[in-house]
Amino acid sequence: MRLAQEADLDLVEVAPTARPPVCKLMDYGKFKYESDQKRREARKNQVQTVIKEMKLRPKIDPHDYETKKGHVVRFLRAGDKVKITIMFRGREQSRPELGIRLLQRLSTDVADLGYVEAQPKQDGRNMTMVMAPHKGSRPQRAPEPAARV
Repeated sequence: MRLAQEADLDLVEVAPTARPPVCKLMDYGKFKYESDQKRREARKNQVQTVIKEMKLRPKIDPHDYETKKGHVVRFLRAGDKVKITIMFRGREQSRPELGIRLLQRLSTDVADLGYVEAQPKQDGRNMTMVMAPHKGSRPQRAPEPAARV
């Protein structure tokens, strides 16, 4: 305590459970500030996982399918997960194999960009599947436009 007062520092208990307890002379305010800065920096570099959703129908037109597939490709390239939902109506509910076939076709079409994270699963009137981008691929975000003066 005397050494801390002479050096105008704080006596901080580093390991209270050790025998004998370990203490350190340091400027506690500066230590807290630096640890907060490190925590903020770590949070800034943290990747936020975003799940985008694409809805399809079992009887989808080929051109509409290509458009929806293009959106899924764009989402996967951006590094986002994609939840693909197939909505069944009326008698379509008795033919879940149509939905499974459509989801398998989509997953093989975009297999180079992502993989199936959650297999197709029937949930009432909807069937869902989740695709995620491959681990090694880096997200390619579009550059933000420069601010005008």
